[in-house]
Parts: sequence; C-alpha cells; structure tokens
Amino acid sequence: MSRLLRTGLNAGEAAPMAVVGGEGVYFHLSDGRKLIDGSNTGGGLGHRHPAMVEAIRRAADTPVVNEGWTWVGREQAADDLMATAFKGEEDWVGAVRFCISGSEANDMALSLCQALTQRSALATRERAYHGITGLSRAMTVQPQWHGGLAVHAGGSKLPAPMAPVRILPAPDGAIYGAPAGNAPPSEYLADAPRLLSDTAATIIDYTQGGIYYDGAYQDEVARCARQAGSYWIADEVVTGAGRAGRWFAFQGAQSRPDIVTLGKSLGGGAAAVAAVVVSREIVERLKGSSWQNYGTLRGHPISMAAVSAYLKAVTDDRILEHVQKLEKLFTRRLLDIAQKHPSVQRVAGQGLHWTVELHGPDWRTWHADTTEVPIASRVAERALEAGAVIGTSGEQTSLFLAPPLVISEQEAGLLLDALDHGLDVADAEHG
Repeated sequence: MSRLLRTGLNAGEAAPMAVVGGEGVYFHLSDGRKLIDGSNTGGGLGHRHPAMVEAIRRAADTPVVNEGWTWVGREQAADDLMATAFKGEEDWVGAVRFCISGSEANDMALSLCQALTQRSALATRERAYHGITGLSRAMTVQPQWHGGLAVHAGGSKLPAPMAPVRILPAPDGAIYGAPAGNAPPSEYLADAPRLLSDTAATIIDYTQGGIYYDGAYQDEVARCARQAGSYWIADEVVTGAGRAGRWFAFQGAQSRPDIVTLGKSLGGGAAAVAAVVVSREIVERLKGSSWQNYGTLRGHPISMAAVSAYLKAVTDDRILEHVQKLEKLFTRRLLDIAQKHPSVQRVAGQGLHWTVELHGPDWRTWHADTTEVPIASRVAERALEAGAVIGTSGEQTSLFLAPPLVISEQEAGLLLDALDHGLDVADAEHG
C-alpha cells in the first residue's frame, strides 16, 4: 500500500498514471509509453530544458538564503523580471516580492489589500479559481474546487468561509458555442459599483472555468473597482510569463492593475516559484511600513536562478512569437473539431490555453462528490490511446489544453488529434 496521501479533484481512489521521466514536451511512463504533455501549465519550457537544467545545476552550489537576507540572485531575478517581462510598463509598475506558489501569491496580495484598505470583503468573477490556501481559497468559487472533502457517497464537506465574497458576472468569449448577441460589459456589470463598494480587492483571472474575455471586460472591471476604492489584482498565475502569447494577458486591454500575481511557468517548470508585483502607487503607500508577511523558502536561490533563466530563454528563443503562431493553429483546428463532434458545447481560449466544454449537467451543481467517473475524464483517458495527456481540472464536462510553450506545430497537431480521438467517447454518450 502506498504511504502517500494522494490528492484528487474527484471522489474515488483511482491512482494516476505513473510518470518516471520526461524530455521536451513528452512524459515518460512506468509502462514504457511516451505521451505528449498537453495539460501542464507549470512547465512553460517543457521537461529538462537545457538552459533550465544548467541554471538549476549552478544554483545548487549556493547557500540557502532565506527571505530576510539579501541574496544577489534574488535582486538579479527582480531586475530581470522588470527589464524583460515588464518592459514598456515602467510608468506604473513598482516592485516584486517572490514566493513559492500561485495560491500563496494571491493570498499575500489579497491580505495586503485588506491591510491597506481596512476592509475585509473581496470580489472575483463567477467560476473563478485563485488557489487553495488562505484567502486565495476563499476567492475560489468554482464549485468543485472548494478545498474540502468530496464524499464518495455523495455530498461535500466544505471549510468555513474566510471572508465575505462578492461575485461578478463573467462574459462568454467563446470562439464556438457563445450565446448570440452578447451584451456589452457595461450592461451585465451594471451592478458592479454596488457589489464592489465595500471590497478591499477585486481579483480576476483569464482562464479558469473556461472563461476568457477581451479587453472591454477587464477595462470595465478595472473602472468599477477604482471607483469603489477596491484594488484590482490581475491573477496571471496561469497566463503570465508567456502563455497568452504576450508576457501578460492584461496587456490585451488599456487598463493596468494595482497588483499582478504570477506563478506556474515563471520558473520554467524547473522550480516552484511565484511572485506578487505591485504598482508604484502601492510602493509609495508602503513607505514607512513593514509588510509583516515572511516565508523561509521564498526567493530561494534555486528558484531565483530558474526565473532569470526562464526569462532569458523566452526572449532568446522568441517564444512569444511562437505561441502567437500556434494560437492560430489551435483556433482553426479546434473549430473543426467542435463542428465534427456533437458532444462539444463550447470552445474558448487564447495563446496556448484552451478549454473544450462538453454537453452535460450544469457546472454550478457539480461538486466532485460522486464515484461516477466524469465524462471529461473518460475523454482524457481515451486520448491517452492516441498518445497525449489532456487536462480536466476535475471538472465534469470541461477539458483543457495547455502544452509547453515550446511544443512544435507537428506535436501540437498530434495533441489535437488525440483530443479528436478522445471525443468519440463523449459523442457516443451524447447520442
């Protein structure tokens, strides 16, 4: 019996596939198979990227310097982040604080906003996921990501709430299956000034729950938040550092956030690292104060080396241009796949993050509290036959594609072929 207490988003005790290695965009399994990694948002440069391996090897020969001490590599990583990813944003961006995970980054950012405003309420959009620790868990409003227990026999045991949460309507920017005649954001956000009036922060992300949107939604949320005295946080844990086809998804709009949170690909898949980037205005407000938020392993030398190496690799290898090119391929192929398979209800995405939503029970009532294997998981299982791993996030009807940013056009085609193959299972059930 395994001594590892497994995690999982669905009730049940099925063990996941056993990964024993990896190279480039491929996982190596214990049974000898090689599968395209199509669902790893944390591995922007894939597996064992030479630049990342070398950076980690060098950093391993350094002292362990905690967050309370100055470390030259940490200072360098901060400078590299500002000079590379935030190039052109110098008029508003202020400073960065490194941490370990996206959940932690969001919790830090939200608690900072509560301290600055002396308000406790927080706001996000429907179907959001911002993490699973502290206030980030409180702001996770996707039903199946509740952070509690999915009971095998049905029902859920949820943790007690941590803060009052206001939920904004979300748009539907799907390229397939979007409702006809979508109203402008000013209409469906008409109640936002009231909802945000007592909030410390308004946090929005750019992919969770399969929700993607254009600049108009972001700009309207930003306007309403500022009007209400609510700090606006751009959760770029998934999309930041290149996955959106630009350094940040928020750059698709005119507005600029008070705080940006980063994670996942920031360390190139070679180290666990995240960040909280604050505006110049917040830096000024913090003068004369000490932010009482400390972590022993934050800004660890290995993590900082990974950040600097990743930023250099993305720039040197022109990764952003590559993602923009592949976005067109994914758009074209996914439209064809959706039209071919009657089980597909909706397709949405940007850059190299795409969601395929199937017909089925409403996501609002799904709490991962049944032993029945979700249809999305069964599609993903069949896709393995065609040689690729497709993500499900534990959702009942949603699949997502998020391959390494270095995936080739040929490999991307194979990944999409695997999705096409897997959807036959859903078609048979859909009838």
